[in-house]
Amino acid sequence: MKNALQGRIQPAQVNFAKALADETRQKIMKLCCCKWLSVTEIVEQLDVAQPTVSHHLAVLKEAGLVNVRPDGKQTFYSLNQERVAVCCGQLMTVFAPEDEATKTLGRLDTARSNAAGRKKDCGCA
Repeated sequence: MKNALQGRIQPAQVNFAKALADETRQKIMKLCCCKWLSVTEIVEQLDVAQPTVSHHLAVLKEAGLVNVRPDGKQTFYSLNQERVAVCCGQLMTVFAPEDEATKTLGRLDTARSNAAGRKKDCGCA
């Protein structure tokens, strides 16, 4: 079974799972959903040391889960929602290929392609 899964699990999926495995990174992702925040703003909202936040942002960046926008001396981050959705879908195809939700992915991909260019409502609280 391990050999069968090895060929299907990609390094990007492993990085995604590792990035999600930490509670602080999950909190950062939630904070950065639908808005751009500086490291300073994230530090203030989480009450965590700046080097710790920077480390977690580097992990999220490596996994492609945050968008990065330098602006002068500051760097701003926002959640890369499309990447989150793609990674979740890829994991579903590996671990739940027969699930009805996985079968729906193809229809969602088509709908997303058709909606490209239209602004979508975020849904973040």
